[in-house]
Amino acid sequence: MHRPVASGRKRPVNLTLSESLVAQARNYTSNLSATMESLLGEYVARQQQEHLSRQQMADACAADWNALHEAIGSFADEHSTL
Repeated sequence: MHRPVASGRKRPVNLTLSESLVAQARNYTSNLSATMESLLGEYVARQQQEHLSRQQMADACAADWNALHEAIGSFADEHSTL
């Protein structure tokens, strides 16, 4: 899975996190910012992949519909009042 590239520039942001969760996380990491950046990068990569998958599915559906339309014409053609 492609992970977004973090730029060298960093900026402070405000997050509201549960005190108990932060305390527990500190038992597993000495650099909470780096851990959060890594997890956020993974989240963004997953979201991008899901978006790409949805787009590919929509493109395939449109291609199938267009192929059907080319093969048999429009369903509306039979019911045209013109």
